[in-house]
Amino acid sequence: MPIAVDIDVMLARRKMSVGELADRVGITPANLAVLKNGRAKAVRFATLAALCEVLECQPGDLLRWEPDDAAGG
Repeated sequence: MPIAVDIDVMLARRKMSVGELADRVGITPANLAVLKNGRAKAVRFATLAALCEVLECQPGDLLRWEPDDAAGG
């Protein structure tokens, strides 16, 4: 997938566990793991905003675009 998720990077910088982040954001640890591991098909803006608020970061700190080599010629 061309969108990479860097939640684990921000968790390490903030010295926070997945469980603590899930509690503070208000989502289940399982749903956070799906998002963190790049398996999510979508993310609600409200969830993204809550992640940014708790982690004190910008959306671009959590998500980045990587070109898909297979799609290029």
